[in-house]
Amino acid sequence: MILPPVITDLVKAQNNFDSQAYADCFTESAIVFDEGKTHQGKTEIKTWIEKANREYQVRMIPLVYSEANQTLKAEISGTFPGSPIVLTYRYEFEDELIQSLKIAD
Repeated sequence: MILPPVITDLVKAQNNFDSQAYADCFTESAIVFDEGKTHQGKTEIKTWIEKANREYQVRMIPLVYSEANQTLKAEISGTFPGSPIVLTYRYEFEDELIQSLKIAD
């Protein structure tokens, strides 16, 4: 499976629990929608992923990427109830970075 470089970087950052590298995959004004909450801007995104990494130690395995739909289905595992699960990541890109990410099941 061929992923856009920024998605490859995001998966690597997630699996290394590197919140700075994760946040660096986003534009300055990016928005993340996850679990009914909105996180806007690199600082909020970094804080959100740091907390998630601490609480759940999430690892991500890409399963299917659709360039046409800008979606990635990934197996997510960690220390949360029901692990592992498959989630869909819906992206919007700007200048080869992520401008918007919506995570849903």
